[in-house]
Amino acid sequence: MSGNWPSASYDRWAETCDTLHAHTQVLGKLAAALAPPEPQLLHAALRLTARGWETAPLPAPDGSGSLVAALDLRSHEAVIEHSDGQARGVPLTPDRPVAEVTRDILAAVGQLAGPVEINTAPQEVPWDVPLDEDYQHATYDTARAADYFAAATQAALVLAAFRAPYQGRSTQVNAWWGSFDLAVALFSGLPAEPPAGGFIMRNAADAQLIEVGWWPGDPRHPSAAFYAYAHPARLASAAPGCPRPAPAGTMRWASTSWTGTRSGPRPTRGRRPWSSPAPRSATPARYADGTPSSRQPRRAATS
Repeated sequence: MSGNWPSASYDRWAETCDTLHAHTQVLGKLAAALAPPEPQLLHAALRLTARGWETAPLPAPDGSGSLVAALDLRSHEAVIEHSDGQARGVPLTPDRPVAEVTRDILAAVGQLAGPVEINTAPQEVPWDVPLDEDYQHATYDTARAADYFAAATQAALVLAAFRAPYQGRSTQVNAWWGSFDLAVALFSGLPAEPPAGGFIMRNAADAQLIEVGWWPGDPRHPSAAFYAYAHPARLASAAPGCPRPAPAGTMRWASTSWTGTRSGPRPTRGRRPWSSPAPRSATPARYADGTPSSRQPRRAATS
């Protein structure tokens, strides 16, 4: 792979993107069902590793040890691994429907670690067909998936480098299966009034935070982009030059297009898509340049 930033555009791989997004929801729902609950719903987060999207080690439903569920974007299969060394693979190709992959993943978990039930209703997506009944999403182009993985890998390295200097509580680079994005969160240590919304926002936004992330686009914004938001919005306006405060109880968003950042030779050493690294203290500096985004804050639920 060259040292340049990989290309990423939702328009080029929309059908594969939606299919892969649905597959990540199966993994996320396993994490939500099996992992011990954490503040801000962090137990439901996945991570991007050197092979793709995967869970942290999860308690086996039958108490026999732990298991990891992964989407291997190199071999293009779902992988279920048990801590005793056993593993099962579930092919994602050629163009297998989400319904078949979902049932095979749950069957593999049952074989290795005992039966588990998940809520198969998809979340934060424009379709509502249950995952184990979804035959609409069946396109999986391995080349497009590989392009996405290359871009996501570089974006994750940038986010990790951005987060590294922060001395307060922060997250790793999380892979969120509801909104299909990568993000780091920096916490001030103080509570916050959650914005209006349902279960997700009440639990995910009950603390002051700055979140910086990357997502590959969607039908409303078909270009990949870095984004940032603050909750409450006044955190984004604490430093000179930041946007003016938003109305109380809302979040402040800014975004920078992925295309506009691809000229740097290497994302982790060259130009970053925002003006400064993460602050060392809880008082935030400016986190992102660019025009306001219409994208609304979303977070994977726990069901």
